[in-house]
Amino acid sequence: MASDPLENGWKRRAALLLTGQAFSLLGSSVVQFAIWWWIVMQTRTGSAMLMATLFAVLPQSLVAVFGGPMADRYNRKALIVLPDLIIAGVTVALSASFATGWANLSLIFVALLIRSAGSGIQEPAVQSFIPDVVPADKLLRVNSIFGVIGSANRIAAPALAAVLVNLVPLWAILLVDVTTAVIGVGFVVMIRLPMKDASMRRAPADADGTAMSEAGMRPRAEAESAGLVAVLRRTFADLKAGMAYTMRHPHLKGVVLGDALTCFIAVAPMNLTLLLMAREYEGIDLNLGFVNLTTASDKLAANELGLSVGLLLGGALMSALGPRLLRGSLARMRAIACGIAMVGITVIGLGIAPNLLAYLVIDVLNGVASAICVGPMHTVLQSESDESMTGRVFGLDTMLCTLGEPLGMLVFAPLADVIPIAWVFISGGLLTLPVAWYVLVLAGRQPASSASA
Repeated sequence: MASDPLENGWKRRAALLLTGQAFSLLGSSVVQFAIWWWIVMQTRTGSAMLMATLFAVLPQSLVAVFGGPMADRYNRKALIVLPDLIIAGVTVALSASFATGWANLSLIFVALLIRSAGSGIQEPAVQSFIPDVVPADKLLRVNSIFGVIGSANRIAAPALAAVLVNLVPLWAILLVDVTTAVIGVGFVVMIRLPMKDASMRRAPADADGTAMSEAGMRPRAEAESAGLVAVLRRTFADLKAGMAYTMRHPHLKGVVLGDALTCFIAVAPMNLTLLLMAREYEGIDLNLGFVNLTTASDKLAANELGLSVGLLLGGALMSALGPRLLRGSLARMRAIACGIAMVGITVIGLGIAPNLLAYLVIDVLNGVASAICVGPMHTVLQSESDESMTGRVFGLDTMLCTLGEPLGMLVFAPLADVIPIAWVFISGGLLTLPVAWYVLVLAGRQPASSASA
């Protein structure tokens, strides 16, 4: 049996990718927090949060329709680098508008739209690129480390954003993202992938998800130059193929639908935590000993830090214990179901928290629950999908999940202006529990690949 060429030098490649993404995530998070806080403190309404969410999330969902198939067809490294550079250019323009006094809420929404569209291409490319960088038996560890890095960035970013908001104008904060994007691109560019032996390559999949021969690839290659209509037709055919392929595999189906439903029911209310903090805990100070939470920006930062600390702890737990405890697909699916149930319970807890300290503790636990889901979810999608379908599966997951958030906000954000916001969290958490049961049911069904083995 031929040795996997990915075994040689995979640590260096993984380190370059993870370091590059760490810088990119840090800058993006700092700017995202600063923009969201600006919107919250300027408007304090659920409708403004709804619009911000639509512009920040919906484009990513729509563009992911194209991003997934693009990750299967084109250079994945280029699809990671180019969106970062485009987003950096847009951020420079937004910074200039704030510096000259031309900026307004509409301009911020446009910037959020472009940044979100770039993520719709980049995220499926990153997730599809990871199996190109590391061996299959290292995927869970690398995904968990990726989660830890993301969580560490989310801890550093709100703290850094809170300091910068009180020291420098917003236009200067925006330039942080530009700097980190350039650094992150530099690390990713340095990655060199090994050549795979021809016998180890899998043939691309056709419209129904089955493998194609080299001869069958020629008409598709000729169609590359057929124009915009052909590109759109091929893209939607790829999306259809990815959906059909995913729905035939119980574990892929469970992860994608479980992720989408959780984003719709539980994550959408979580986007209102900033509004919950601004309304419910205004004028309430909390002295934690090492820090005294008094201002609105302090509490908003504490809200983000609590979730991020939980994500970091959960990611570290999955990185250390996951490879040993979650060796089979069944174990990973059960962990995902457990994580979704914990997300639902902690969302309820955020709504019924008796005080600010209890809220922050539950916020940390919510982060732990989310981290328990993410690592195994990505590993299942990467390890159980055919190499030629990985991008489409992740594109479908990204599209449905990111579409679920704004659709959920269309329901929950208006309610937050009509009923007590705590009820929004309680209802969202309760409705999440059946989703966990659905994933657990699918976990017991044997994947098609196993059935045929």
